[in-house]
Parts: sequence; structure tokens; C-alpha cells
Amino acid sequence: MAIPITVFPNRALEVVGSRRRVGERTSATGARLQPKPSLPSRIAVIGNYLPRQCGIATFTTDLCAAIAAEYGTARLLALPVNDTEPGYDYPARVRWSLAQDDSKTYQEAADFLNFNNIDMVCLQHEYGIFGGPAGSHILHLLRGLKMPVVTTLHTVLREPNPDQLMVMEEIAQLSDRLIVMSKLSSQILQEIFKVPGSKIDMVPHGVPDLPFLDPNFYKDRFGVEGKAVLLTFGLLSPNKGIENVIKALPQILSKHKNVVYIVAGATHPHVLRREGDQYRASLQALAKQVGVESQVMFHDRFVSPEEMVEFIGAADIYITPYRHEAQIVSGTLAYALGAGKAIISTPYWYAIELLDDRRGALVPFQDPHAIAQKTIELLDTPAIRHAMRKRAYLFARQMIWKRVAQGYMESFTRVRSDRMENPHAQLLARVTHKSLNQLPELNVNHVNALTDDTGMLQHAIFTVPNRGEGYTTDDNARALIFTVVLDQLGRDQPGMDCLGKAESVNPDWAPRYLAFLEHAFDAKKKRFRNFLGYDRRWVEDLGSEDSHGRALWALGTVLARSANHGLRGAAGRLFEFSLPAAVEFRSPRACAYTMLGIQEYLHSYPGDRDAQRVRFALARRLLDMYQSIRRPGWEWFEDILAYGNARLSQAMLLAGSACSDKHMLSAGLDSLDWLMKAQCCQTNGHFVPIGSKGFYRQGGEPARFDQQPIEAAGAVAACLEAYRVSGDGRWRSYAWSAFNWFLGDNDLQVPLYDSVTGGCRDGLHPDRANENQGAESTLSFLMSLLEMHALQESGQKEIPS
Repeated sequence: MAIPITVFPNRALEVVGSRRRVGERTSATGARLQPKPSLPSRIAVIGNYLPRQCGIATFTTDLCAAIAAEYGTARLLALPVNDTEPGYDYPARVRWSLAQDDSKTYQEAADFLNFNNIDMVCLQHEYGIFGGPAGSHILHLLRGLKMPVVTTLHTVLREPNPDQLMVMEEIAQLSDRLIVMSKLSSQILQEIFKVPGSKIDMVPHGVPDLPFLDPNFYKDRFGVEGKAVLLTFGLLSPNKGIENVIKALPQILSKHKNVVYIVAGATHPHVLRREGDQYRASLQALAKQVGVESQVMFHDRFVSPEEMVEFIGAADIYITPYRHEAQIVSGTLAYALGAGKAIISTPYWYAIELLDDRRGALVPFQDPHAIAQKTIELLDTPAIRHAMRKRAYLFARQMIWKRVAQGYMESFTRVRSDRMENPHAQLLARVTHKSLNQLPELNVNHVNALTDDTGMLQHAIFTVPNRGEGYTTDDNARALIFTVVLDQLGRDQPGMDCLGKAESVNPDWAPRYLAFLEHAFDAKKKRFRNFLGYDRRWVEDLGSEDSHGRALWALGTVLARSANHGLRGAAGRLFEFSLPAAVEFRSPRACAYTMLGIQEYLHSYPGDRDAQRVRFALARRLLDMYQSIRRPGWEWFEDILAYGNARLSQAMLLAGSACSDKHMLSAGLDSLDWLMKAQCCQTNGHFVPIGSKGFYRQGGEPARFDQQPIEAAGAVAACLEAYRVSGDGRWRSYAWSAFNWFLGDNDLQVPLYDSVTGGCRDGLHPDRANENQGAESTLSFLMSLLEMHALQESGQKEIPS
């Protein structure tokens, strides 16, 4: 059963003849009560905007004008979406525009809004105006916002496809409130998308405040004096069903010879670009074919708000002959109702609701005869037609833009009140039970979901693999390390508790990931490429030093731990070819990753002097960096703490232990100790990885967000290495602290690990977890899980690094 929704603006905001502002409260005696939260003064409205030619643009422009007129909101900004590279000649209210298909501009827009301290964002959502699958690019913007979001839904689908379902679910999650324009929209949201009714506000589609005029007042503007005018207006597209009205005209004209049918509006720009003006041409040809060419008037232009008033004003009967029922809102129908027109419509969802109680007449879909009969009936009986007009006009008084602006402001104010009265989700999470210091059972379902016959896809949208962003050497190297270590643990410790679901591990995984690395290697340049598109085309000629280092790390792990001789043979060949390039690396992380791989390799081939020399050269390079940069209060290898930080300390510990070099060991322990203290919450003591939004520069402040799983995984591995080297139990505690970050012991007190999918969320934003479960995050968690399980199983015995 649907939960009742809040409907605005049905209650009056007038008090004893004087206007009462939204938010002011008085008692029965007139005494002023404690005021509600103040109205937002800095509002950003996201959606299309005039002069772009579409219904959303008209709606957004009218909404902004209405809010500004009603509340004097000087700081009202608009952020439209451009569907063409040049964009449009927007008015001054537009401060920023997004490129429809460029996801980067959505992220930049979020930063812009955060930077400008916007109080409230009002999103006008329609799947088709945003880029990405089902308009998913808008999620990049919503995820980055710090302020409350109220989303107006112009389309609500009863049978969404998976992409549409995913997009709508996340929009609902990220929005503080949802505004719909029909009761059916609310019911669908609750039944299909599981949105609580308490989160939904009903605010009708706005209409101009027009006088109730005789249609003859405007007819001379179009040269139709003395005619009975039928009108359809709006952007033309084949789903509008205008051909059915043209087919009905011969029957209508047989009874009323003075009828003229006006079709006002340009062809929809997207249809025009895709198909040309075929639909309009087909309508003109049809009119000629059925002999009504002289009675059909096409006005082929985008109708401005001023012209729209005149067109609607001249109509005796307005007709919306849409062909399909799944239309949840129609601005043109709303405008016709607001002007007090007699309306004939097919029974699409919005029309059924809006034209109820005899405010209009409904005829079957694709039925010219029914259209003709109803038109003749209304023209034959002016009394019925005028009564219908009056009912429509009076009902639409609640839909005028002034009332709609009040409804939106009430919704905005309610959000601010809810934020004041109710703690944020992460605050509620602090009192939720978490299974800290407990290791989940291994679940490789998400690894399986992200792996196809090419390799591991790098990203996911929620839990759904994101094919559009392809693959990376980085993630296939990580995946190869994970599968080889998992296989080794299964052989060495078959009773290990974490392997409860390991039987679902695909034996083809490791060869598949290794084949990806083999394909990524450019034999001429002796370097790995990194980014591969889903079409299996490399999008770069040369990968980063870091991706090369990770590949070497994975190859060394195969040579040290795999029992598959074919796998070892292929890895050994590739390791030999790719190792020399590492000597020239200057990235400290690339050096560290390479050292981790060499150390793995030397477990099986300890006498390889070339590998020893490369390891020592890279270790000396890191040590020299550390000794030249370190100073009191900054015990690090660089002037910045960036990403993958703990791996530098881990590499120094491994090299120092293998070479019996006390300077390297000291550098590893001291830097790691300083790093872990820098990544510790001073209030609660939980692990706080350095954020990727700015990192931590010497002399500056550490970025708190976004926090990434790769940092927690590196900290777990490095701290366990420090425990092996030193035997100091505090390193075990540090490792548990970093691992518990995955389980919810973090700033937001929300778990990153998804026990249902086996995936790991992509990090922490200031107000929520990033719900996408990509390869890097998932593999970071899974490797940490294996390492912590091995620690539990072996006690103080040596564990995999």
C-alpha cells in the first residue's frame, strides 16, 4: 500500500490579510513561535534552460523566474546541460553549464557548487538530458555535493531497464526529497523504486497566471477570425500522434466546415538531428492525401512563452493525441488547463489524472473516429464546452507559478528542518553494531562479476560492471596477485576458515589476468601499456611507471607462489623482459611496487644477481629520497603524502630485512610509524587514510576525503610486515585498525565491504560511501582479508606479504 505523500501547495499561506512568509509560525493567539530554519538564499537549479529548445528548459526557466519573483532570491543560479559543443547563449542567471556526455564536467560542477557554498540544489531530472547510460553522468555530480538535494522527477517509469533502475535508485538515495507532479508518480516511486512516501512531495506542474478569455480575443493574430480552432503545440516527434487528428478532420469538417487545426512547434532538436524533418513532412503529406491541406496550419518554430500564450488563447479545443500511456507529465497539457481550454486527450497517465472530474475528455489511443466524435460533440454543445473550460481553469489556480514556487520553498525548508532535527546517516551509523575485529568469510562473487574473457574491468556502477571504462594493467596485476595468493593459501592451509566460498574461484582467472599483462607489454618499448578500452583497443601508447611496477609485482608473485608451471614459465619470460626498464624509474611508488615483485621473485630464485642489483638500486633510491626529505615532523619520502603511501615503507622493510641493512629497516619502521600516526583520528583513534582530494602536502593540512581502500590495504600489508620484522605487537593493532576501516570503523561509521556481493565500495566521501564497487577497491579489501586471515591462522608464524 502506498504511503501518503506530502502535497504542496494546497494550504493557504495568508494570515489575516497579510502575507505570511513560509517558515514563520504563530500560535492560536497570534504569538510568534520558534521559527523554522531560514529559507535557503543560495539555490542552484540543475536542468536544461532557455534558449535550448525543450520542455525541461522551459520548465526550469519558468521555475527559476517564479522563485526569484516570489522570494527575491538574488543568489539563484542555474546550471543547464548542453547537448551541442557550442552550447547556448544563456542569460546571466546561468553560471555554469555541463557538457552532456563529458562526465568530467559533472564532477567539476559539483566542485563549483561546493566552493560557492550553495544552500540547496534542485535537480530537474529527465533520463535523456544527461550523458551516460540512462543519464548516469548526473550521478557524478550528485555524489560530489555537500549540500542538500531536492530532485524534481519529470519521468518516472513503471518498467525501467536495469540502467534506468540503477540511476533512479541512486538519485533517490542521494536526494533529501523528491518532487513529483502527479499522484501516480509517487505510487510508482514507492512500489517500483521503493522510495518512502514520506520522502516525496507533490508539487504540480507550473502554469502561467492567465486571464480567462474568449478565444476570439487572439484569433486575429493568426488570421483565423470566425474559425473554430483546434490546437496542438509543443516539440514535434512521432510519439505525439498528430496524424490521428489529421485523419479525424474530414469527419469533423463534414459537420463543422469552419474548423482549422493549428500545429505549433518546431521538430524536437534530437529528432531533427537523427531523422531530419520526416515526421512533419509525413503530416503535411497526410493532410494533402485526406483533402484537409487548407485546414491544417503548421507553425514550424520553437514557441516562446509569449507566443505560447497567444496560441493557447486562440484555441477553442486543445488536443493532445499522444500514442502511448507512459507519459507521467506534460507541460503543454498543464498550460492548456491553466488557460481554461476545452481539452481532448488520449488516456496517458498524466492526462487521466489532470483531466479527472470532467476537466477534459479522454478518447482511446490511435482512434481518429473517437477524436472526431468528441470534437463534434464539444463544438455542437457550447454549454458543455464552456463548463469544461471553467472547471479546468478553476482547478489550475493551484498550479500557477507563484503557488508552485511556494511549494518548492516549503520542500526546501522541510529539508533544512530535517537536517537540523535528524542526524545524518553516518551519525546514525555510529550507534549501529559493527563486526569489528572479526574477519568475514571470503566471497569472490564480485571478482567473478568484474571478470570477463578479456580480464578484469576496472570500474563498476554500484555492483554492475562498467564496460564503458574498460580495463587496466593495474587492476589485472592486482587480480593476478590475489588469485595466486589465494591458490597458495588453499594449498598450504586447506583448513583456513576464510576459504569457505573459495570453491567458486574460476581456475581460468590467473591465466586470463596474466594473458592481459602479456598483451599489455610492448616488446619494442619494453614497457607496459595501462588503459584498454572495452573494444580491446589501447587508449595510450605507454602506461605509467606505477602500472609497470604493479605488473612486475604480479609477475614476481606468480614466480614465488604459483604451482602452475605453465603460468610460471610465461611469467618468468615476461618478468625478464620487463625488469630492466625499472632501473630508470623515478616514481617512488613504481620503485616500491617493483621491489615488492623482485622480493617475491627472489624467494624462488635467490641467486639471481641481476634482480638483486635492481632491488638494491631501487632501495637506495628510496632511501636517498627519505633521507633528503625527512625532517622533524615530516618522516616521509616526498613532500607530499599521496596514494599508495604505505607501500613505500613496506618495500623498505622487505629490502632492509633481505639485505640486513639497518638504515633501510629504520627508514621503513620510522616512516610507517609516522604515517600511521598521521592517519589516526585524534578524537576516536580510528584509521583515517589520507584523502585523495588534495592529499597531504608538507606544511599543509591533510585532505580528509575522499578516502580510498587502496590506502587501508597498503597499511594492513605494511604493518604486518613491520610486525614480522620487529615482533612488536603494536603493529598488529595498527593492522587491525586499518582493516576495521573496511568494516565501518571510519569517519562515517559505514562499512565499505559489501558482504552480499563480496565487493568493496570505492571509498568514503564527506557524507556517504561511494556505492560503486570497482576492481581496485574490491581487490584491496580481498588481499587485506587474506593477509589478516593468514595472521589469525598462523599466530606469530610468518605470513604472506
